[in-house]
Amino acid sequence: MSPKIFAKSLDLTFSTNDGPVHALKDVNLDINEGDFVSFIGPSGCGKTTFLRVLADLEKPTGGKVQINGVSPTDARKSRAYGYVFQAPGLYPWRTIGKNIKLPLEIIGLSKQEQNDRVERVLRLVDLQDFENKFPWQLSGGMQQRASIARALAFDADILLMDEPFGALDEIVRDHLNEQLLDLWRTTSKTICFVTHSIPEAVYLSTKIVVMSPRPGRIIDVIESTLPNERPLDIRESSEFIAIAQRVREGLRSGHSYE
Repeated sequence: MSPKIFAKSLDLTFSTNDGPVHALKDVNLDINEGDFVSFIGPSGCGKTTFLRVLADLEKPTGGKVQINGVSPTDARKSRAYGYVFQAPGLYPWRTIGKNIKLPLEIIGLSKQEQNDRVERVLRLVDLQDFENKFPWQLSGGMQQRASIARALAFDADILLMDEPFGALDEIVRDHLNEQLLDLWRTTSKTICFVTHSIPEAVYLSTKIVVMSPRPGRIIDVIESTLPNERPLDIRESSEFIAIAQRVREGLRSGHSYE
């Protein structure tokens, strides 16, 4: 079976007034359908840049990348993915339901289809009672769930998530991690998830991609041996701790600047 996402010898160099900035170097990665893949590494290592390449927001300067067997540009045009940014990005003058509807309005779906999709995705993120609330009436965690619902409204097979829980406190983050795992099991979507948190990466993922400082290279790809059903207390298990230690060792080794 062909991978859902495929990168081969992927390079990206930005041209700046101060000279070239090498963001990604020789990135090789296969992501299969239904994988939950976390990308972890130091700030500036290219985690977000790689997601932006997948989303056709950045153009690689070398190598090859495909999504569903086509280029990122064609994948974008076919609405193959939803994108969740670090901040919810909700318009304060629109209700939660209308924020979710906005991209559906832009692509020209009928009002009935818009309503059906909004109802379905609000149930998925447990916000069905908040459709007519405004963003400022919701907590930060609820706003981020609304942002996830908006990405899900495209009904795409792939969800790209750029550190969506980084600004939230630990208790809220734990709760949203649990909800995101439930969502992944319910929808069977392929998820690419950027994080700086080792426990979050290990808890959520079927595969963990450890990246080096710039230029971003893949130091290690760790296939998780944890079961799909993961209560929070699994983080105390020896298996979890062993995976976290391997991630930590990869991050340390990647900081060699020789």
